[in-house]
Amino acid sequence: MSLAVAGSGHRPEMLRRKTLATNARLGIIASAILMLPAIICLVMGTALPFVIAAIGLAAGMISLAMHQRAQFEQAVAAQVYAIMAIGLILTLADPHLADAGLAIAVLGPVHASLLARNVMRRQSWVALAGIGMLAFIASSFGLQAIAVGVAPLMATCVLAFTVCAGIVAHSANRIGAAYEVYDRSQVTAYRHLIEHVQDAVLRFSSSGEVLLASKTSEALFGCPRYELTGSGLGERLHVLDRPSYLTAFADANQGGKTRMIEVRMRQDDPRSSPRVPHFIWVEISLSPVIDPDSNDQRHEVVALFRDVTERKDTEAAMTEARRVAEDASNAKSHFLATIGHELRTPLNAVVGFSEMMTTGIGGDLSPTHKEYAGLIHQSGKHLLEVVRMLLDMSKIEAGKFEVQTEPFAPDTLVETCFKMVEGLARERNIKLVADIANNLPALVADERACRQVLLNLLSNAIKFSHDGGTVTVTMKRQGQSLNISVADNGIGMAPESLQRVGEPFFQANEGLSRRYEGTGLGLSIVKGLVDLHEGTLRAMSEIGAGTTMTVLLPINGPAIKTEDSAVVTPLHREPAPLQATPWQNEKRKAQ
Repeated sequence: MSLAVAGSGHRPEMLRRKTLATNARLGIIASAILMLPAIICLVMGTALPFVIAAIGLAAGMISLAMHQRAQFEQAVAAQVYAIMAIGLILTLADPHLADAGLAIAVLGPVHASLLARNVMRRQSWVALAGIGMLAFIASSFGLQAIAVGVAPLMATCVLAFTVCAGIVAHSANRIGAAYEVYDRSQVTAYRHLIEHVQDAVLRFSSSGEVLLASKTSEALFGCPRYELTGSGLGERLHVLDRPSYLTAFADANQGGKTRMIEVRMRQDDPRSSPRVPHFIWVEISLSPVIDPDSNDQRHEVVALFRDVTERKDTEAAMTEARRVAEDASNAKSHFLATIGHELRTPLNAVVGFSEMMTTGIGGDLSPTHKEYAGLIHQSGKHLLEVVRMLLDMSKIEAGKFEVQTEPFAPDTLVETCFKMVEGLARERNIKLVADIANNLPALVADERACRQVLLNLLSNAIKFSHDGGTVTVTMKRQGQSLNISVADNGIGMAPESLQRVGEPFFQANEGLSRRYEGTGLGLSIVKGLVDLHEGTLRAMSEIGAGTTMTVLLPINGPAIKTEDSAVVTPLHREPAPLQATPWQNEKRKAQ
């Protein structure tokens, strides 16, 4: 393992630097001690010991200086090349191939492997190969490049090898101790992490046996961790969840795939005697431990167990609340439909007989009675219209409003709807304007529903316009859709009200003091009918400047609606439905 992996902040790297400095000092001390006998040998005519001592002294001082400047690679290079230089000199002085000089040269790459980076290691082995070639050539021809006596040569070789080997051995000892301490600290850190992580951690062998269980598993399962070994863990699985667990474990153990499942597992209560078990929901994440050097088809598996009972209970509560809300909504729709049908018959009678009274069919009435009959007739028609809207709304919400599509000329809708709201517009002196494009294609849609849409939009526009204003109906083709717009110059709507256009019973001006009557169902019915045609309802408005309501209907019918008209205003803003789970019933059975 390269020391570079540890990084500057780890203990092996710091020990490497200290070892470099210690080696430099050892080299200086040893060379200084050997310098005195080397000088004596020099005076006696043998220069080899002095050269070796001088190289060792110089290399130690250079290495120490580089270390103090934080140039650690240069410090290693000085030591490695000094060892190999000493080995080269002794090799050239001894004509034998296997000599002490070559043995010293071999210590250079060994020293580089302990302290240097990859580049220095490769360079040291190349240099050793060169020294070996020189030794081979010298031994082959019996050459002795450096003349020296046998006794001084042997003594120099022994001392040099002892010093170099001592430095290399010191480096190996220090680095080995550093990695031993580092590995021990890493194991301790990982063990501390496993023991104190919030999730329970279990390690399985390739055969499926529990090798390790963290301390947190005791709190999760309510039992000592040794009870999870053998078949203890499998027995805690709910019988209905065992197949899914075994399948996920096989995917991780044999297929080498990461799996995550949610199962029910038994949890003991250690405070009760005997222990009363109950089931909790546990999320299990299974991760295979893949060894690229192993040919075994099975892998060890590390599993994380997390208690998700609270989340499951919340989901179950939300599902139950949604079911209750849907039941209430269905009950409301059923109530509206029933009460609407029940009110229609007497209201028709009230409207009919009041109309007969105002026309004098039953006899002449006094002016006062005739006025009263007119008020009854007007109020009855209003109530009948409210009941009709409630019935339409209940049908749309229940999904029972059937759309009968057939081709028809869309421009015929405008004249019919104008006649129906003409009286209301005349009362407030509001001008109705039609802007219909020429050569409009036939529209495949439900003519009655489209007439209802345009009529509701016109009624709203007239109701919220100022006296003497103008309501404009525009009809034109827009791509694969028919554009029907109703614009007024009335009171307008605020931006926050625009976001709620189409919601049932919503009115921009709410409260008991509101100026404009109505149930707030007109636009919601429009929204529902447009959605049944797979169309789009859009609204643009500004307070005091009026409102423009635009409906886009696919020309060739709902089945081929294009994506360009996909922007719709939601009729109901509700969260996405959650998947129902039988957790509550299963929990009661388990207990």
